[in-house]
Amino acid sequence: MNVESHINLEQDSKLLFEKSKPGKSGTPLPKRKFQNRNFGKLIPQSLQRASGARLPQLTESELIRHFINLSRKNFSVDTHFYPLGSCTMKYNPKINEDIAGLEGFSWIHPYQDISEVQGMLRILHELSTALSEITGMAEVSLQPAAGAHGELTGMMITRAYHLSRGDTKRTRVLVPDSSHGTNPASAGQCGFEVVQIPSNARGRVDLIALEAALDDRAACLMLTNPNTLGLFEDDILQICEAVHRKGALLYYDGANLNALVGNLRPGDMGFDIIHLNLHKTFSTPHGCGGPGAGPVGVSKTLIPFLPVPSIVKKDGQYGFDYNRPASIGKVKSFYGNVGVLIRAYVYIRMLGLDGLKRVSHDAVVNANYLRKKLSTIYNVPYNDFCMHEFVISTSNFDSKGLHAGDFGKRLLDYGIHAPTVHFPLIVKEALMIEPTETESKEMLDRFVDVMRQIHREANESPDILKNAPYTTPISRPDEVLAARNPVLSFRDIER
Repeated sequence: MNVESHINLEQDSKLLFEKSKPGKSGTPLPKRKFQNRNFGKLIPQSLQRASGARLPQLTESELIRHFINLSRKNFSVDTHFYPLGSCTMKYNPKINEDIAGLEGFSWIHPYQDISEVQGMLRILHELSTALSEITGMAEVSLQPAAGAHGELTGMMITRAYHLSRGDTKRTRVLVPDSSHGTNPASAGQCGFEVVQIPSNARGRVDLIALEAALDDRAACLMLTNPNTLGLFEDDILQICEAVHRKGALLYYDGANLNALVGNLRPGDMGFDIIHLNLHKTFSTPHGCGGPGAGPVGVSKTLIPFLPVPSIVKKDGQYGFDYNRPASIGKVKSFYGNVGVLIRAYVYIRMLGLDGLKRVSHDAVVNANYLRKKLSTIYNVPYNDFCMHEFVISTSNFDSKGLHAGDFGKRLLDYGIHAPTVHFPLIVKEALMIEPTETESKEMLDRFVDVMRQIHREANESPDILKNAPYTTPISRPDEVLAARNPVLSFRDIER
């Protein structure tokens, strides 16, 4: 981050305080909903403020203009095309937000008596049932708070399953070399040794290498289908047979389910465990370190190991079942991020099965349309019929000193967010592109035109890409420093 960027950040952040004047006020705060409650007694003295918070005093218009201007400096799905491969940055229908914000949902509390939250429990129960049907799994837990958390839960279930059978030698988890980085991380967190399986010349799992790695130490194969190259693992039935023949489990990384939803179920392919990224497939807000949801589904054999409690319906009433002696226990306080789960429920109910089928159909059509268009301009290493995403390589620009990240940076100047760069690792200088189903043909054509223009710039004036972007408040921050020493407030900026 250069000095000018620091100054811009400081000016933007201090603006509210510099404009503040005593006596200014905006919209008054609403009256308390609980007028007779003495909150002073509920909050420990050590946590109570000795003085009021130092908040700026502004008019409503000044406040609105400040935050609207800040928001215009951001890239988001609501403002820009966001072809971030594998992250599936699809448009989130606003009705999801409206319904999740209803007071009947937003004001309930997990400590309320079960009799007072029957409607909420019904929604969670129906969502779990719907996800079971969509994925082909016997039962789904909604507890995990993110996709990676769901992976960790799946690995805990894998370990518990093998230990319950006295099979203590199952200490290895097999992971393709094209997998998401969270796969080996989740397996390692659970104490498994991670064994990498190479891809073949077609970009799929190498069956010979897989067979060689499947011994009595293999606990599980973690697989994304379609994989991160956007290619369907067309040997999946053979893979499943080989894994199960050796006594291991088959785990489905649900990151790319958006390509299959409504048309093909992981359970029918033979998978034993699945986690879902609700933001990728079912249009909930992208977690980004905040509230998310990563439900986990399992086959019938693994139901006893799911987290407790499960939501059950008995005699017309909904409640919690803790009676699972083999369970891995709780993985989340209360019952997951309910606000996120409501949004997924609304999305599924609004679309229905026919709508979900159309989602995957359009996602696949859009991706192949772009692949065909861009393959005439860029190198597509695995130029096969893809599913929801595909990967191009900019390695042919190495001689000009250009990297995939330079192409991504330049896209920002054209009002398009960068695709995923330098991933998957098996493609040198990779750009992983996922248009999703929510983009129009006009937007896709504009993206092709922009990519064509950037290709010309890379050949004729590579320095344009090396110094891009030119239109953003911050151009090229030191990403290592930004991660290790983030500037979270204008007070943190060194003068």
